[in-house]
Amino acid sequence: MKASKFLLLAGLAAGVALYFAFDLGRYLSLDYLKRSQTTLAQLYADAPTAVRGAYFVLYLGVAAFSLPGAAILTLAGGALFGLGWGVLLASFAASLGATLAFLMARYVLRDSVQARFGTRLADINRGMERDGALYLLGLRLVPLVPFFVINLAMGLTNLRVWTYYWVSQLGMLAGTVVYVHAGTQLAHIAAPRDVLSPGLLGAFVLLGLFPLLARRLLDAVQRRKVYARWKGQRPKTFDRNLVVVGAGAAGLVSAYIAAATKAKVTLVEAHKMGGDCLNYGCVPSKTLIQSARLAHQMRHAEHYGLHNTTPAFSFKAVMQRIQQVVAAIQPHDSVERYTALGVDVVQGHATITSPWTVEIALAHGGTQILTTRSIVIAAGAKPLLPQLPGLETVGYVTSDTLWERFAERDAPPQRLVVLGGGPIGCELAQAFARLGSEVTQVEMADRVLVREDEEVSALVAAALRADGVQLLTGHKALRCVQTDGADGPVKTLVVAHAGTEIHLAFDELLCAVGRVARLDDYGLEELGIPTERTVQTNDYLQTIYPNIYAAGDVAGPYQLTHAAAHQAWYATVNALFGDFKAFKPNYAAIPQATFIDPEVARVGINEQEAQAQAIPYEVTRFDIDDLDRLICDQGADHKTHGFVKVLTVPGQDRILGATIVGPHAAELLAEYVLAMQHGLGLNKILGTVHTYPTLAEANKYAAGAWRRAHQPQRLLLWVGRFHAWRRG
Repeated sequence: MKASKFLLLAGLAAGVALYFAFDLGRYLSLDYLKRSQTTLAQLYADAPTAVRGAYFVLYLGVAAFSLPGAAILTLAGGALFGLGWGVLLASFAASLGATLAFLMARYVLRDSVQARFGTRLADINRGMERDGALYLLGLRLVPLVPFFVINLAMGLTNLRVWTYYWVSQLGMLAGTVVYVHAGTQLAHIAAPRDVLSPGLLGAFVLLGLFPLLARRLLDAVQRRKVYARWKGQRPKTFDRNLVVVGAGAAGLVSAYIAAATKAKVTLVEAHKMGGDCLNYGCVPSKTLIQSARLAHQMRHAEHYGLHNTTPAFSFKAVMQRIQQVVAAIQPHDSVERYTALGVDVVQGHATITSPWTVEIALAHGGTQILTTRSIVIAAGAKPLLPQLPGLETVGYVTSDTLWERFAERDAPPQRLVVLGGGPIGCELAQAFARLGSEVTQVEMADRVLVREDEEVSALVAAALRADGVQLLTGHKALRCVQTDGADGPVKTLVVAHAGTEIHLAFDELLCAVGRVARLDDYGLEELGIPTERTVQTNDYLQTIYPNIYAAGDVAGPYQLTHAAAHQAWYATVNALFGDFKAFKPNYAAIPQATFIDPEVARVGINEQEAQAQAIPYEVTRFDIDDLDRLICDQGADHKTHGFVKVLTVPGQDRILGATIVGPHAAELLAEYVLAMQHGLGLNKILGTVHTYPTLAEANKYAAGAWRRAHQPQRLLLWVGRFHAWRRG
């Protein structure tokens, strides 16, 4: 703690101690005020300015130090100065004193509280930025919550000082007037509680509710304003309770929940059921990775006591297996399944023509127009294409198109350039290298997987290079060039590094520089729904139209199948039942994984994010190379160089984030996701029985490492002496 904060705390403690030690509170009692009223009135008559000044300073100090007696001082203001001067002095002294208390709480406590509980307070901070003045006004208008509690609590938030002052000045005015007026009739008051009759107290409660009701009224006015251009177009009855645009991860979950709650729902899909994950992303890529992993294990069979062998295979058969896997999973996301669940599935392209109308260009021709109470936009994302001169000329594939483009090839591309060092680029670069392609991976940043910690990026880079990938970080793609050669066109990617141009020849170019939300041709621009990289929504996933929601990749901030499903639950429940109770999605424990070898999985924050956000943390690390099960699986001489790294609150076992690098890291991460979601610490993980021998023991050993680092050394010293005494 800074010396200035310590001195301020010491001064406050000393002041409060003196107040109680010398029983100064007896001078701020109703009995003393009534006994001294004549004397005080004479002093006021002799020196009115001095008495007013002394009263103001005394009231200011009592409010600033949160001492008991503010109610008595307010009564005294009425008894001494009358209604006019009493209200003026008491009102300003109370507001300024409350602001000083607010500032002291902020200076001494806010940084440490925000640092320790920053993630939990994020929603509160956003709420205070939006509605802080209204909440404070409601609290000030109701004289039930002790004002010193309000001063302390508000000081820990990000509410602006000026806002706090003027709202306090306004909010406390009504109560001040009541108490000052009562003070003018001091002889009739036996106790401060006599000021507040049940009727008056009820009036204050209603007055305190007014700001919250006003907020609802303002929201209603805002909604009316948003819908003004559609005046007279809102249907009196609706064909559907919900229309869902897009049948990817978010859309499927949304339609399922709506049907399960007996709502009438239509799911519109322009292309393939299951969206990107089933048809182009998660499922085909993980199937390819598994084939590539087996080929790699065959080449390195000596690790298992077998002879190394070069796998003989048809790449066409590998691609056929991928399509077989996709076909095996397709029934889970099929039209037939969702129709059986009660969903009206329509194949076609949806355009939102009004807040309650969706026009569908049917796949088989014709148009269908549906009216609906609510809409969920779940249109997903598509590959981002870099603005490279010559790209269209040389041709390219993306993570969406390579499966069809390569389907009939007998061999993988001989020379493959992968543009991009994110999760998709790394996964596909390693897989094709293991299947025999000469892979060159180009990344403009100085490392791959830039959102992970540097040591994670270094491990991934080493793994890629060990599999034969020529990894070029810090290389910027400039242009694509195609020239005529003796055996046909020669395709080249020109990159820049350290001021030098490098020409990379290739047979196929894979663009994997990211994905962008599908925002075009859905009517969003015509409706005036703001979009940047994604559809802009509030905390409840609503667009500017309260009955139109967005979920999944189209809404952000994640491009993960499970995050899309998570959002879809909230968007759908809010769309169907939000008039009664609305829910905010919780992103505190969203896992993510990159399925290279070794896998990289993470939940919560990592070190670079904690440092960027100035969040204090401790690191506990367990290297998995000595894990018994891993030695069984890979041999004593084969090192994986993976680890479990957990970030915790300093001195506590509460988990801020966990990163795992190693075999099956995505599976192992589930224990940390569960712990973070339900507020369980490392001690709970350590106290859980883990099967031996399993990789999951790595989580137990990481928790044990934290426990050893936080052993009560002084207690153990005494325990050692106890055992020595027992030995005699």
